[in-house]
Amino acid sequence: MAALGNLTGRRWFSALALGVTLLKCLLIPTYHSTDFEVHRNWLAITHSLPISQWYYEETSEWTLDYPPFFAWFEYVLSHVAKYFDQEMLNTHNLNYSSSRTLLFQRFSVIFTDALFVYAVHECCKWIDGKKASKELTEKPKFILSVLLLWNFGLLIVDHIHFQYNGFLFGLMLLSIARLFQKRHLEGAFLFAVLLHFKHIYLYVAPAYGVYLLRSYCFTANKPEPAASSLFTTFPFQEGPLPCILGSKFLGFVQCFGQSAVYHCLLSVGKAGDASIFLILTTTGHYSLFPLLFTAPELPIKILLMLLFTIYSISSLKTLFRKEKPLFNWMETSYLLGLGPLEVCCEFIFPFTSWKLKYPFIPLLLTSVYCAVGITYAWFKLYISVLTDPLVLKTKKQ
Repeated sequence: MAALGNLTGRRWFSALALGVTLLKCLLIPTYHSTDFEVHRNWLAITHSLPISQWYYEETSEWTLDYPPFFAWFEYVLSHVAKYFDQEMLNTHNLNYSSSRTLLFQRFSVIFTDALFVYAVHECCKWIDGKKASKELTEKPKFILSVLLLWNFGLLIVDHIHFQYNGFLFGLMLLSIARLFQKRHLEGAFLFAVLLHFKHIYLYVAPAYGVYLLRSYCFTANKPEPAASSLFTTFPFQEGPLPCILGSKFLGFVQCFGQSAVYHCLLSVGKAGDASIFLILTTTGHYSLFPLLFTAPELPIKILLMLLFTIYSISSLKTLFRKEKPLFNWMETSYLLGLGPLEVCCEFIFPFTSWKLKYPFIPLLLTSVYCAVGITYAWFKLYISVLTDPLVLKTKKQ
């Protein structure tokens, strides 16, 4: 990070993006989950079958179940994949794997992450510079860029476990960036496109709808009284993030990783939001550990999470050093408790007699412990939003 302090302009952002890309390349040989075979099968389906059969092909148990845009995305990738290994595009080659297949699928994730990098760059343009320091590494834009580009959760889920979340997050963040820029129609269009890539983002749609009504549809004329009371419930005038993050509580644990990524945008604004982000992201990231259950990945996930967590806490503490501590004693104790939990699950339990009879205990402990932290973070977020001075002022008006 010290070396980055000497860079100016766009060079430091390019250095961050290049650095994380090189790290992703180093992760190519690591373990991958069944999602690797899922996406290989989708490549084969979209490449070798007519469109009318895409959603009816059942040779493999991993049938195509994503919306049409993602199917077309796989179709486009398949026409590049044929130059690597034609055999991966055969629907009857179940669980097919080769070195060229591995390289293609890994690099397809890395390449499509370019959209995520661009979206991060666009979002960082609109970060408030009131707390800007002379030191580059203490500037909110720099901190936010690191928290997003080097996000631990995205690294292990996309580039080890294997998924295309970075590409999809890129669409979401770019949509949010356009809303920040008051380019509401572009933002709405990008979100609509995202829904046609992955339907899991549907639960954010109500928040988008209400925000667009307040910020775009009812700007020329005054809204009806009923609509006005709805808009004063949450601080939609602050921007899209509180509204969107509020709706994400409906996703619970399955979507916490997405929420942690989006909450990065709020973390450099206020100390309270930084505290919520740190609790949510640290707990959420640790809850991903069971995804990587093979021995070679154990030191990788521990090291990467430690590095990301230490940087997140230290950088945000530095940014808000003139304000109250980011954690109270209870939150500090809870986060420190993740250490003993990891020791028990990974280093003690495997050597006990319970391993054969109760193999689910480590996963159970991890799930319950992390669910407590994630739920606490969301309640803290809601209290923060509902007691925000701007909201209270709007309600009085």
